[in-house]
Amino acid sequence: MKLGIDRLLQHDLPEPLAAKLRRSRIGMLTNDLALTSQLTRGRASLADAGWSLDLLFGPEHGLDGRAREGELVSGGVDRVTGIPVRSLYGADVRPAPEDLSGLDVVLVDLPDVGARFYTYIWTMSHLLEACADAGVSVVVLDRPNPLGGRLDQAEGPMLDEAAQSLVGRWSMPIRHGLTIGELARHWVRTRGIDVELDVVAVDGWERTQTAIGRQELTWMPPSLNLPSAATTLLYPGTCLAEGVNVSEGRSTAVPFRVIGAPFIDAEDYAQAVNALELPGLAASPYGFTPLVRDHAGQACEGVILHVTDAEALRPVHTGVRLLSLLAELYPDSLVERSLVPMPGESDWSPLEKLFGVHGAFAQIAAGQWNDPASLAVPRWAAAVEADLIYA
Repeated sequence: MKLGIDRLLQHDLPEPLAAKLRRSRIGMLTNDLALTSQLTRGRASLADAGWSLDLLFGPEHGLDGRAREGELVSGGVDRVTGIPVRSLYGADVRPAPEDLSGLDVVLVDLPDVGARFYTYIWTMSHLLEACADAGVSVVVLDRPNPLGGRLDQAEGPMLDEAAQSLVGRWSMPIRHGLTIGELARHWVRTRGIDVELDVVAVDGWERTQTAIGRQELTWMPPSLNLPSAATTLLYPGTCLAEGVNVSEGRSTAVPFRVIGAPFIDAEDYAQAVNALELPGLAASPYGFTPLVRDHAGQACEGVILHVTDAEALRPVHTGVRLLSLLAELYPDSLVERSLVPMPGESDWSPLEKLFGVHGAFAQIAAGQWNDPASLAVPRWAAAVEADLIYA
């Protein structure tokens, strides 16, 4: 398999695109987690190969990938290449006109996780619009979707666009099944973004492939709290726990594989989860003490989740049922989290933004989304058919 960045480094590009890049002033949206197949930083390998990069843009977690979730990041100079860096997760979420005025093209090379609320894709959406305004081309160096690309496994609900934030701007399901390059093509086509876009496709990837299995041996966490491909498969569901007063295990060895709180009885909860017989999932009683966010420094009881069948698992439905079950077991303890919105975002709650539906907490607690059929998105495959690159 050759990633988009590999193909650029090996000069495996159509000649018109190769010629354009050779004569262009180039910027790049990337981070340390965007490695080549040789496990080197993509931007460093480009600089070593003689490509001239004039400006770097960093997403959430910063160019080095080390900032905590939600932590605003400043710009500076890249210590690896010596190239100036502009943060797109700080005072601004899109490049300023003066940043783009000295560029002809911006490369995008970011590791996505396949979930709607992962911020990297929305940073790219702002970049596409800014480049359109500035007359700058965009080239996406594509990467596989670690959850695979089977559109029959996509799970909603579709985002209500009133929920505007950096975890969701435009209507799409939570588990979307597209690569970052396919998403760029979809948005350019359907949102009327007038930008010249090229996608350097992955050579050798098929939609049925996920990061589970042999590829996991070289897994590079796309952010601090996704340490394994199996964790990433659970993430589209367990991330919903961020919207309520339980811990999803950030700061522990098993983030997004655990759900816990001081008010949970581990034995009771594990037994109840397993009684649901959720496809591809098993739960064991588990205790932990988170160091950040909800219940920091407090002993929590809950469950650790095991993926027993990656093909059968439906992570969003799993996450919904984990929360609705907590509401059944602990109706007086489970509450929705509130959060001051970032500038330009809607005033919806964190859970509403993640789930994409107004009133999400009350609906999930009442069991309105317990049926996996309620999360079906039958029109999604047809809506993106024109944007697909891979079979």
